[in-house]
Order: sequence, then structure tokens, then C-alpha cells
Amino acid sequence: MTLHLSQPPAGALRAVLRALAPEAELPPSSASVLRHSVDRPRPLLALPVHALHGPAPRLAGADCTGWRFLLSETAPGEAAPTAPAPCGHGDCAAGAGRPGAQAPGAPGAAEPRGERGRERAPLTVGEFTEDGLDGVVAAAEVVDGPAGPAFSHLTAGPFLDSTVRALRQAWQLTHGTPGRYEPRLLSLPEHYASALWLHGAQPGEDLLVPLAPAPLGVAAHQVLPAAELLARLERSPAAPARGAAATVAVAAAAAAAQSSALIG
Repeated sequence: MTLHLSQPPAGALRAVLRALAPEAELPPSSASVLRHSVDRPRPLLALPVHALHGPAPRLAGADCTGWRFLLSETAPGEAAPTAPAPCGHGDCAAGAGRPGAQAPGAPGAAEPRGERGRERAPLTVGEFTEDGLDGVVAAAEVVDGPAGPAFSHLTAGPFLDSTVRALRQAWQLTHGTPGRYEPRLLSLPEHYASALWLHGAQPGEDLLVPLAPAPLGVAAHQVLPAAELLARLERSPAAPARGAAATVAVAAAAAAAQSSALIG
């Protein structure tokens, strides 16, 4: 098996490059993430982000909500940029397939100054390798908005470290064997859980790698069939009860988690 990285929508990549341009002013919360970086990092690879809601989640109900770009201080390569292709993740495919969408650097495409030079090095797409993961210093979140992909914020800290570890783990698991998986990120807000989702080509092949911190009853970085992990979460005593009080508690916890992750 191999891991195959998709090309994100051109608008998502442009949003990140604009936010990371040397002359761009980041919000204080995002700027603090890069406080130890000598220079602005560059996008290394991108993972589609999907969300599953409800106490009994099923992968068929996962919605693509945006992309997470891993940012590195190490150049991903010197090859010429390639035109992005539709990513094929439901709603997020609109960013790449939208009429008039252009690749960065295409004639007529808006290009901020920060996209020239080293920032224009291409993302890692196609077969995934561990190259560049040692230099990952932050992640840039891009969300799908009414006007298309939009930069949200930068993150760092233990959750990012867990994501990088899970990618290494997935590569070691799949390297050199037949078949192909596509790495995605899966958020399960009602269970306070996130996982690296290895989407298989055939039904029933999907695997999940829970990220740290994992919910009660689940071991972080234990690779499990998706159906098994989701069933375990459904039975977990940590799963929130239905009702207005639980909804308020989940929203408050999610807001607190996001605030702490920004400065991790």
C-alpha cells in the first residue's frame, strides 16, 4: 500500500500563501505560533479536513470542511509547480473545479508578492514520503466559506506533533505494500476526538489513527479499522448525552480547545 496526497484547491493554497507572505500581518494568536521561527515557513503538504457530528458517527456522513496545510522550514523540492486537479472530496472539490479557478502563477491569476521565489515551491502531492516532516513547525487551517476557501489561523503544539507522528506511522504501515490509501484528517467534535483517516480504495478498507489526546477508552496512535473505532466511540461513556445541556457543554469545550491550540 502507499499513501497518496491530493492536490488542494488552488484557492486554498493561495489563501495560505497570502497569509504567510513576508509583508502579511498575522493576527496575534497566529503570529505567536511562529514566534520561534526565523522566517515565514512554507506549505509542505495539505490534508483535507472532514467532520463527523453526532454520538453515533458514520464515515458516510463526513463533510469536508476545509484543508490543513503542514508548514515547514525545509524546502519541499525544486520541481516546477503543477496545475491543481479537483480533489474529489465532496463540497471542497468546488474550490478546485469552480469555473475560473486558476493555479498559482497562471496567466491572469492574482499573485501576492510572497508567492514568488521560495514560497512558490510546490506542495508534496502524489505518493507520500517522510521527506520534510522533520522541519514541520506549524499548521495553517483553511476553511470553506461562502466566497471560497479562506485562511483561518495557525496552530502548533502537541496536536500538530501527534499529526506528524501519525503520518510517519501510516507511511511505515503502508510503504512497499500493494494498494493505496489517501490520508485525511477527521474531527469528531461530540467525542472530543480527532484522527488521521486513511481512506481506502474499497469499502471497508478505511483505517483510523486516533490523535493525542484521545478520548476515554481509546489509545492514541493505535491503528484501527474505521468501523471498529467508531463503534467504540459510540459505546464510550464519554460520548455526550443528547439534549440542550450537552450541546452547550460541547460548544464551550470546543471553543476552549481551539483557543489553547492556537498557542500550543
